[in-house]
Amino acid sequence: MTLRLEDHIRRIPDFPKPGILFYDISTLLRHPKAWSVAVDRMAESLAGDKPDLLAGIEARGFLVAAPLALRLGCGFIMVRKRGKLPGATIAHQYALEYGTDTIEVQADAITPRQRVVVLDDLLATGGTAAAATALIRKMGGEVVRGSFIVELDGLGGRARLDVPVSTLMTFPA
Repeated sequence: MTLRLEDHIRRIPDFPKPGILFYDISTLLRHPKAWSVAVDRMAESLAGDKPDLLAGIEARGFLVAAPLALRLGCGFIMVRKRGKLPGATIAHQYALEYGTDTIEVQADAITPRQRVVVLDDLLATGGTAAAATALIRKMGGEVVRGSFIVELDGLGGRARLDVPVSTLMTFPA
């Protein structure tokens, strides 16, 4: 019997605000067999990209990218909100629905022409993933893919990314 990863994603209505259905990966993470299958499937989908680095987006993207980097034998870097990384950083400001936000990577994290996959737990509107892609390119990296555990269909996230996108499962927004 094939393990259905969808069965290990908890749905929480009205979080973080009324009208939002939150797809929670913590139930996947605490089930060792399901988490192992998820990591294996993501590793298989990324192996052909031959990444040098996996860029995990704060914070749940770290949980995805770190074990995948070990499995693929490549490096892992953190894409964080402003002021969270030590040392010199390179920042990228991007638009939100109401205002702006800024993400950063350590200034020495990427060398020119390194192949990078952007990872997060969930792809919704794609704003943060697109910003991470722009930041990596600003640093000379080549973004070869965006990879996510969950994709919310109908929010346009995939269309905002100009790289191939892979996801393990898709749910309606």
